[in-house]
Amino acid sequence: MNESHLLNARLPSFRLLSGFEAAARLGSYVLAADELCVSPSAVSHQIAQLEAQLDQPLFRRKGRGVELTVAGRVLQESVVRSLGVIRGGLQRIGSYFDEGLVTLVCPAPVAHGWLQPRLDALIAALPGLCPVVSVDETARYIDELDVDIAISRRPLDQPGVREVALMADALVAVGVPALVESVERGGKAELLCLESDMTGDLTGQVLRERFGGLRRRVIYDDPRLLLDAVLRGRGVALVSRLLADEALTLGRLVRLPGHEPVPAGTLWISCIDGVPRSPLVTGLFEGVRQAALPMDGPAALP
Repeated sequence: MNESHLLNARLPSFRLLSGFEAAARLGSYVLAADELCVSPSAVSHQIAQLEAQLDQPLFRRKGRGVELTVAGRVLQESVVRSLGVIRGGLQRIGSYFDEGLVTLVCPAPVAHGWLQPRLDALIAALPGLCPVVSVDETARYIDELDVDIAISRRPLDQPGVREVALMADALVAVGVPALVESVERGGKAELLCLESDMTGDLTGQVLRERFGGLRRRVIYDDPRLLLDAVLRGRGVALVSRLLADEALTLGRLVRLPGHEPVPAGTLWISCIDGVPRSPLVTGLFEGVRQAALPMDGPAALP
């Protein structure tokens, strides 16, 4: 079959491709037939139809089974990828029609430090809700299929989306109580920080001005690791107030005296503008808004 004919040929039916995939994966028409709940002769007939349509042999006999030809291996790679995409799409459609599942995308520090401690109360207030919490911010496009609600550090500016300011964040200098008490008495502390903060326009300046005299003990690339290190008493750090929210509320961390919070921007919450696919989307959206910290700026933060 020449190239132009292949390009113009109709696509094989899904039934033929399913039979081919099963036979290729299992190496047997009999096993493929058992899996597909058809007769071995039906699978053999499907493969023959597919080979005739493609004008290419796809299998050769090997003992009591079959193995793929070169053409068969090439087709198998494409079919496996395509069936994976189709199965993924079917799963997403299933999730779409499950009103209990509501997908919320959120920056990892906010999800870890602020949202997670409030999740039980949000679920209790919305019977039937099963939130799908993701920190994959590359998938924050609101389309009612992948993402229902997004919390972001800047407006999405997406058509057909409702977005409102949620709460302010701030950078706060923190440490475990025993270490901060030691510092207040004149003791020494070491600095823990994020690699990105060292070169940031705002954070780099703050670190130099406030902590330039401290020895850097560990540098991290994940704010959650930074928080964990501070909680372990390894040193003091400048962290997002939202990331440290639960630890500060429980008294596991305290702020360093003399270090005022540094404004770190506003978080926004977004969902589709109009009637959502499920009332639980609206319920979770409003529940998160009500749980948000006051929008009064860093000075109001404990």
